[in-house]
Formats: sequence, C-alpha cells, structure tokens
Amino acid sequence: MASDSPPSSWITRFSAQANGPVLDVACGSGRHTRLFLELGHDVTAVDRDTSRLGDIARHPKLTILETDLENDTDPWRPAAATYGAVVVTNYLWRSLLPALVDAVAPGGMLLYETFAQGNERFGKPSNPDFLLAPDELKDAVAGKLDVVAYEQGDVTEPRPAVIQRICGLKGL
Repeated sequence: MASDSPPSSWITRFSAQANGPVLDVACGSGRHTRLFLELGHDVTAVDRDTSRLGDIARHPKLTILETDLENDTDPWRPAAATYGAVVVTNYLWRSLLPALVDAVAPGGMLLYETFAQGNERFGKPSNPDFLLAPDELKDAVAGKLDVVAYEQGDVTEPRPAVIQRICGLKGL
C-alpha cells in the first residue's frame, strides 16, 4: 500500500538539508518516511499502528517501531542526540515534545507541523489538548535549537486549517 497523500510542502522544503538518520514520529502511512528513504536516509518510523507502511515495510534502510506514543506510564522516548532530522506532522502529544527536541543530533533539525488553536472552526482536531497554543513550538525549542523558519496561522492546502510549523537546527 502506498501513501495516499503527498509529503507536506513544509517537510519537502527542508528535506534536502537533512543530515543523518531520520525519525518520523506518528508516521501514519509513511508519506515522509518514503520521502526520506528516497533521499537515501536511514529512517526510523514510529506509530502505534505501522500496518499502513505496506509497500516500504521491508526497505533495508527502514526501522519500524510500533509503540503507543501516548503511554506516559511506560513511554517510549528516542535517544538524545541521535537523529539528523526529527519529523512530526499532524500530531501533538505534549509530554513527548521535549524528548523529540532532545533527539536532534548536533547539526540536525526538527521539522514539526501540526494544528494550532483556531483550527476548531474548520473541524477536527478541535480538542484543545491537540492544538498548539500561540508560539508553542518556538517556546519548545527555545535555547535548544536555532529557528530557521517558523509559521503560524491559516492555510488552505491541503485543506483549510490553522497550523504551526517550525524548522529548528541544533548547532554543532
């Protein structure tokens, strides 16, 4: 099974700058996993259900980790300073966010894009637990990563939504 949606334009914009192994968190059907595999990276794809990775599941550069990212009593967390790129789209579990920032290796980047407050006017997600507060991503990387690009606000593609997105780099 192939991913039925193209990679995020935000992730694609910075993908060529990735240096080293990639962590794709809440990978879903693997649209970003596929992108980074095509660019030649080793990729670790993490999700509670990885069955939708289908056609790429046996790729030699892919490590699949099936785990409940929201299990705070027995959590999986990535090793610190391990990944050249940490990629997250359309997903937010706040207690995981500090570990994702810490997982970025020196010279690596965090690429994060998800829904923000105000999205409830467009539909789901509408639960405030899954919507970023203003500047929340910038605050999460403050003092740890250099913000290369940051956006928050309304978008129309791939559907109307309110989002926040960041590209943060960790110095060497």
